[in-house]
Amino acid sequence: MISVVSTVESVPRGTGTPAPSLYQRIRKVLTRDLLVTLALGQVLSLLICAIGLTSKYLANDFHANTPVFQTFLNYILLFLVYTTTLAVRQGEGNLLAILKQRWWKYMILSVIDIEANYLVLRAYQYTTLSSVQLLDCFVIPVVLLLSWFFLLVRYKAVHFVGTGLCLLGIGCMVGADVLLGRQQGLGEQKLFGDLLVLGGATLYGISNVCEEFIVKNLSRVEFLGMMGLFGSFFSGIQLAIMEHKELLRVSWDWKIGLLYVGFSAFMFGLYSFMPVVMKRTSATSVNLSLLTADLYSLFCGLFLFHYKFSGLYLLSFFIIILGVVLYSSSSTYVVQDPRVYKQFRNIGSQPSSELPPISPRVLEPAVIYTTLSPEQGDEFPVQVA
Repeated sequence: MISVVSTVESVPRGTGTPAPSLYQRIRKVLTRDLLVTLALGQVLSLLICAIGLTSKYLANDFHANTPVFQTFLNYILLFLVYTTTLAVRQGEGNLLAILKQRWWKYMILSVIDIEANYLVLRAYQYTTLSSVQLLDCFVIPVVLLLSWFFLLVRYKAVHFVGTGLCLLGIGCMVGADVLLGRQQGLGEQKLFGDLLVLGGATLYGISNVCEEFIVKNLSRVEFLGMMGLFGSFFSGIQLAIMEHKELLRVSWDWKIGLLYVGFSAFMFGLYSFMPVVMKRTSATSVNLSLLTADLYSLFCGLFLFHYKFSGLYLLSFFIIILGVVLYSSSSTYVVQDPRVYKQFRNIGSQPSSELPPISPRVLEPAVIYTTLSPEQGDEFPVQVA
């Protein structure tokens, strides 16, 4: 296995070089890649907004409380598109070859994903909308910690500042909900509902980190195909046990059928598009971008459900976008060989003769490892660019 270490260092500015203008600094931060990343994240948020609106119509207007059935339809679509694609593949990417190597891992991951969706959707029956919005942000620290320990991602101060701004924006949105009295979904067992949200957010964090690892190291089609295979199987079992009576109570007509079709299409689009964005960015960046989904739902609610408007909604939207910009403006450390990372950090050992020492006057380089060969047992020769 060969690892390439790329370093980006700050070149000291000459005394005669003029300081960059404010416009130049903004252009340096708002690069084309950053703007594309922001746009892709907001597409995911709009899909989640559409999913929430169709769920609200089903639950409130047609009294169809069928969260398991709704996700079951999505897994069936994933099975029909991606699992069948794996079945007709040849070689190591074939469905049978994948099942022989790691079937039990995808089985566990699919159960985690199913229960994450179920717990959060179920929580709306017991707790308030504000509590769900606030506690659902618990997925962000979960993703940060799991990425640190399992994906070996190392963050800079700007990443924590950006994350803090995004959480502050959610706090402004929840504060606006409280001031306007939007306490929808309050039940007698509020604590139970809050625990459901925390449990669902934790499972979402585990699922998202695993998804990032799979799409960056294996295949997007493999992830979606395995989720379709095991997700449709286990959600079908859960549907037969828990919601078969609820489905019989649904007053079926073309409007309800259209809402179910719309929900399934939006959910399928979210599952299909999220790995594309996650491969380009990270699980943390995606979850930060998704915080605007609740705001899009609120803006739609102003026209569809006659919600009251508050200036805090706009403030929270801009704070979240600013936080996402700050987080995405700087790259993270990705460490695959702890020995090399320790050497670059210059802690506990002296640099080897193969690498030039790092001057204390130069900013610490960003270390990014890219695997070029899957062969095992090779040493890790290091090249410094």
